Amino acid sequence: MIHDLFTLLTQLLCINFAIFHAVFVNGKFCKDSMLVTANDFSFSGLNIAGNTSNQVGSNVTLLNVDKIPGLNTLGISLARIDFAPYGGLNPPHTHPRATEILIVLEGTLYVGFVTSNPNRLITKVLNAGDVFVFPIGLIHFQFNVGKTNAVAIAALSSQNPGVITIANAVFGSNPPINPDVLTKTFQLDKNVVNYLQKQF
Repeated sequence: MIHDLFTLLTQLLCINFAIFHAVFVNGKFCKDSMLVTANDFSFSGLNIAGNTSNQVGSNVTLLNVDKIPGLNTLGISLARIDFAPYGGLNPPHTHPRATEILIVLEGTLYVGFVTSNPNRLITKVLNAGDVFVFPIGLIHFQFNVGKTNAVAIAALSSQNPGVITIANAVFGSNPPINPDVLTKTFQLDKNVVNYLQKQF
């Protein structure tokens, strides 16, 4: 009974009782219950637009367990995504540990994901108030097709969803993937592959 109660409390608040050894859950140490404060469950500043002055014209402000420690074991996180006018892109990427649900707050986004084999592209144009779901692990993207800034909020089904941006992973891995592998995979000239690898 006592062990079951301890397990339940650990899952709910990720608490470390002083009478037990330190609890390490999901890669994070749990705090002593007497040291937990409201700050462990809050974040200020999501109303501030992210800087979209970069190559892709977008900015993701991720609120995961690293920013809100109280999320540990709760299986949720949140992100604000800002997009520059026409062309702001959250490039094709995956979340290996989370499904994502996105709501557009401002602007117009062309969004989509690619299914597993057979690889079908599922897309939709979203306006303010529209919602779209990206299933766990599938490659997906969001692209601002409007003439103004766009803003979206994404909720993810993990306190640490992870992200693999496809172009960065393929052409910018460290150490780099052998160009012969990429040349054959993408049916490209080796000079093109070498050029792409230098971009990342």
